[in-house]
Amino acid sequence: MVENFHLYATLAIIAGTIVFYALDRFPVESIALASISLLLVLFGTFPYQPETGSAVSIEALLSGFASPALVTVLALLIVGKGLFATDALEGLTNRIGRMYGGNPRLSIAIILVVAGVTSAFLNNTPVVVIFIPVLTSLAARFRLPAYQIFMPLSFITIFGGMTTMIGSSTNLIAAGMAAREGLDIGFFDITGMGLILAGIGYLYVLFILPRILDSERSEEKSGLQSSGTQFLGEIVLQSSSRFAGDSARSGFFPNLTPMSLHALIRNGRVLLPPYDDGLTLEPGDRLQMTGTRKAFMDMLAKGEISLSEPPDGTVPARERKVGPHYHLAEAVIAPGSLFEGRTVRFSGIQQRFHVTIFGVRRKSRMARTPLSQLRFEAGDTLLIGGNEDDVMSMRGNHDLLLLEHSAESVPPRDKSLIASVIFGGIVALSATGLSPMVVNSVVGALLMIVFGCLTFQQAARAFDRQIFLLVGASIAMATALEATGGARLIAEGIVGLGGGSSAPVVLALLFIAVALLTNLLSNNATSALFIPISLDMARRIGAPPEVFAAAVIYAANCSFATPIAYQTNLMVMGPGHYGFRDFLRAGLPLIALITIVFSLLAPWYYNL
Repeated sequence: MVENFHLYATLAIIAGTIVFYALDRFPVESIALASISLLLVLFGTFPYQPETGSAVSIEALLSGFASPALVTVLALLIVGKGLFATDALEGLTNRIGRMYGGNPRLSIAIILVVAGVTSAFLNNTPVVVIFIPVLTSLAARFRLPAYQIFMPLSFITIFGGMTTMIGSSTNLIAAGMAAREGLDIGFFDITGMGLILAGIGYLYVLFILPRILDSERSEEKSGLQSSGTQFLGEIVLQSSSRFAGDSARSGFFPNLTPMSLHALIRNGRVLLPPYDDGLTLEPGDRLQMTGTRKAFMDMLAKGEISLSEPPDGTVPARERKVGPHYHLAEAVIAPGSLFEGRTVRFSGIQQRFHVTIFGVRRKSRMARTPLSQLRFEAGDTLLIGGNEDDVMSMRGNHDLLLLEHSAESVPPRDKSLIASVIFGGIVALSATGLSPMVVNSVVGALLMIVFGCLTFQQAARAFDRQIFLLVGASIAMATALEATGGARLIAEGIVGLGGGSSAPVVLALLFIAVALLTNLLSNNATSALFIPISLDMARRIGAPPEVFAAAVIYAANCSFATPIAYQTNLMVMGPGHYGFRDFLRAGLPLIALITIVFSLLAPWYYNL
C-alpha cells in the first residue's frame, strides 16, 4: 500500500507539473520549485524503500542541481555571452551577410542544414555550441526574431544525430544495451531510415516550425523598433579613423554608411550638404551625423570616437576607456526637468553623472548647429555612455529618466581574438574527447572573465535561473519516477496494449511509448529502459530484434516536446526566449509526424 502511495503521488506531481507548465500562467521557476518541494515533502516525510535497490534520498532528489549537464549548459551560456560581447564572430557574419544579404533567411536555412549534417558525425551538443553564437550574430545583423532560429537549430541537430551511431550519446547507450542482449548494431545500421525521418523533420523545421512559433512577442517587436531609431550625434574625426581622408562623391560621403552626415563643422564653420567633390575629411573635423545606436556603438568599439575629447565640448572628469564595463544607454528628458532649456554643454549632465552624451533623438526637426549648443526639450531621448556604475547611478532621477533596459556594454573588440581562441579550445577538446565537456565549459567561462572578455556582472546575467530550476526539478521527477517503478509501469502498460497484434502495430505502439517517455525522462535513461523490453517483445512475436532496437533509438531521439528532454533544448531556451509551452506547441506535432511516418514506412523498409 505504501509502495502504491509513493507511485501514485509521484505520478500526480509529475502530471500536475506538466499541466501547469503547459498552461503558462505561472512562472516556470515557481512551478519547478513547487514540484521539487512536493517531492521533498513526499519522500522526506514518508521515506520510501523499494524491495530492490536503494531508498529515494533527499540527496538523490536534489542531485539535479549538481548535474554535469546543467553545469555545462550554464557555463556555455557564459561562454556564448563572451563571444557575443566581444563581437568575435563579426567577420564571419559580415561574410555571410555579403553572400546572402539579399535573402537572410536563406543564409539561416543553409547554416541549419550544415549544422544538421555535422551533427551526424559529431556529438550534437558541441555542434549547437558552435552555431549558437553564429546564429545570434546573424539574427542581430539581419534583425530576425530569435525565436524562429534557435529551436530549429536544436531540432535539426537532433535529427542529424539519429542518422549514425556516433551522432548522439543516446545511440551509443542503446547499442551498448543491445550488445548485452546479444545484438550488435553497426555504425550505419540506423542510417537508412534515419535519413528518411531526418528529411521529413528538416522540412518541418525549415517551413512549418517558424509559422508555429510566429506569435506576437513584445520583446522582439520592441527590440526591432528601438534598433532602427536615429540619433543626431557628433564625433571628432580621429587621425586613425577609416574615414580620415575620405572625399565627397556626388555631394555626399557614401563611405560613412550606415551613418549619414548631417553637417560638417571645420574651424568653427558649419558646412552643409551637398558638398564639393574635392572636399576631404580631415582629422579634427567635427562630423554631425545621424545613425542608430548600433552605428554609434560600432564606432566606439572600433575606437573612432575619442572618449578623451567628447563631442559636447566638455572635459571628462576622469579617464575612460571602452571595455566590458563601458555601457551605452538611453535616457529621456522629463517634462519640467531642470535640464529642459539648457544646452548640451552646460546642462551639467556630464559632470553630475560622469557620462558622455553621444546623440539626441527628437520628434521635431533639429537645427544644424553644433551638438554642444543644442537646447534640450521635454521628451528628448539622449544616447549616453559611461561606466556601468555611473550609468546606473541615474536610476530614480526624476529629471532624467533612465531607460534601464537599454543599457548595453560596448563590445571590447580587442578581446575578440582571445574569446575566439577560448571558444575554439572548448570545441576542440570536447569534440576529440581529450577532456570532458563540463570541464572545458567551466574553465572556458572562467577564462572569459579573467581575460576581460566580459565582466562578472555580465556573466551573472547570462546565468539563467529558469534553466537551473527546470533541470533540477526534471531530474528530481525522473529519479522519483524510476525509483517507484513508474517508468517501467508506463512502458510495459503502453507496449502491452499491442497484445497479440501484428508486428507493425506493436512496433508503432513501442515507438509512441518511447517518444512520449523520452520527453519526461532523459533520452539516455529511456533508451536504456526500453532496449531490453523491445528485444523481448521482438522475440515473443518472431520479429527481427534489430528493427525494434532501431525503433527505440529513433523514438528516444524524439526529444522535441519539452526543454528538459535534451541538453540542446536547454541551450537554446535562453537565446530564443522560449517557454515550456513553446516546446509543447512546436514539438508535439513533430513527434506525431515522425511517429506516423515511421509507422507507415518501417513495415515496408524492414519487410515486416
